[in-house]
Amino acid sequence: MARLDLELVHRGLARSRTHAAKLIASGAVRVADAPAARPSQPVDEHADISVAASEHDRYVSRAGHKLAGALAAFPRIGPAGRRCLDAGASTGGFTDVLLQAGAAEVVAVDVGHGQLVDALRHDPRVRVHEGLNVRDMGPDQIGGPAALTVADLSFISLTLVVGALAACTEAGGDLLLMVKPQFEVGRERLARTGVVSSDGERRRAVTAVAEAAAREGLALCGLVLSPLPGQDGNREYFLWLARPGDHAAGSAGHPASPEEDPAQWVAAHWPATDPQEAPA
Repeated sequence: MARLDLELVHRGLARSRTHAAKLIASGAVRVADAPAARPSQPVDEHADISVAASEHDRYVSRAGHKLAGALAAFPRIGPAGRRCLDAGASTGGFTDVLLQAGAAEVVAVDVGHGQLVDALRHDPRVRVHEGLNVRDMGPDQIGGPAALTVADLSFISLTLVVGALAACTEAGGDLLLMVKPQFEVGRERLARTGVVSSDGERRRAVTAVAEAAAREGLALCGLVLSPLPGQDGNREYFLWLARPGDHAAGSAGHPASPEEDPAQWVAAHWPATDPQEAPA
């Protein structure tokens, strides 16, 4: 006999014991056609165990739904057939989305170790670079520049890394960066809850990233609110940028003109309403 959560992982029906516990709690797991009771429920190795498919569990982490929503908002970006860079890969939610969207290769970079789920770590299309600080990253460290760069970074401002991200993106390539105001405004402007509640502060945070991107020569192409809130309920945003080149997909978006002030561009493209809540 074995614990149900361990048996789910052993059979490949769950990515981890934590994931297994979430599946059981959601009612998605049945043992011998009866609802599973608890993660520690003893089961025989030959027991009939099933897990109901759920759109909520389509990606290896909740963050995947955020990127999927942004790609849906900017369909011209198109990961299919492209070499992609996932900066701040963590467990691999963004990497998973890119692969499911047809990416030819994903370079998964993270400053930590051992977070990427095994299914992605052993995927032949994934190149894993752990212990690599994005701020110090160069194209030579990741096997050359990517055609599409996505980023989900915490505890650091994007204004400090957008130059490195631009350098790791090929001419004509795209960047889709998740701007987290809670890591942009500074601790002194955060509420005790860790939430940036002021729309003005959120806009200033996005504007600061847009200005830093413009200084790196990147074109501002699109801005959308993330379909899911972030840490502690913070609103987060996706900023679509393009590195100039003959085949820049960004030219098909709504790029700022060279003389347009980034603050004015952000104000003109600021999301007016919240999107529908996506799967949690």
